[in-house]
Amino acid sequence: MTSHDGSDGYFQTVKPIRVRGGPGSALLREPPGWWSRRFLGSLESFLDAERLRRGRAYAERGRVLRLDVRPYEVTAFVGEAADEPHEVTLGLTAIEGWDEIEGELARRAVFRARMLAGEIPHDLEGVFGDCGVGLFPEAAEELHLMCGCADWIDPCVHAAAALHFLARAFDDDPFLVLAWNGRTREQLLTALRRRPVESGPPPVAETPLDAEGFWTPPAGLAALKDRSGHPPAPPGLLLRLLDPPAVKIRRRALTDVLEPAYEALAERGGAVPPE
Repeated sequence: MTSHDGSDGYFQTVKPIRVRGGPGSALLREPPGWWSRRFLGSLESFLDAERLRRGRAYAERGRVLRLDVRPYEVTAFVGEAADEPHEVTLGLTAIEGWDEIEGELARRAVFRARMLAGEIPHDLEGVFGDCGVGLFPEAAEELHLMCGCADWIDPCVHAAAALHFLARAFDDDPFLVLAWNGRTREQLLTALRRRPVESGPPPVAETPLDAEGFWTPPAGLAALKDRSGHPPAPPGLLLRLLDPPAVKIRRRALTDVLEPAYEALAERGGAVPPE
């Protein structure tokens, strides 16, 4: 069978993923899990709840014999094993933004690592939402139900049973959610492996260590040493700039007493006179 890949506009041959059903199916032995509850919760927002309940009872009696999952289309065979089963088609509108979705999954390191390890995170739906795409159908026009039975009201019991069995198949293998949406496990994981891992900021170039000149001061510092400075400040400059303390020695201000000592030190090159 050929199926249209909505992301790139090309047609490619797609082998269906087959899910076995019938009485005693292993998928019906466990209670509904997270994926089936989320999928059915979305369906209940726009499909008749009573008809969905009838379909669940029909599915739990083993009336869904087989599912074939392809991109945007699931074919189910529903009915009694001894009779000719009804062929039911569950169609989805094709996704046009798969390249953006793959890029977003690859960009988020946690998603990329978990999916390459074979796990589908529950918050995958949020990534699809950030790309403006729904992971599950959210309106009647997004889900196309076809069955050859005489019931003309959607969903018929056969289509409802197929939807319930598909939900249980999602619990068993969440990658079927993506396969129905246009990407098989192999296609998606191959795309994630081929995507380059986003790197951080470019490394800062390091200057090689010069062992011989490590302790040698730079030439600029030597030049600074030889430069002549400003003219020397007059002795006692600080005494004149600072506020004089309220201390007097023999009725003279402390600054007046210290100024001769500053001048004497300047004449000796700053050396402290011996006692």
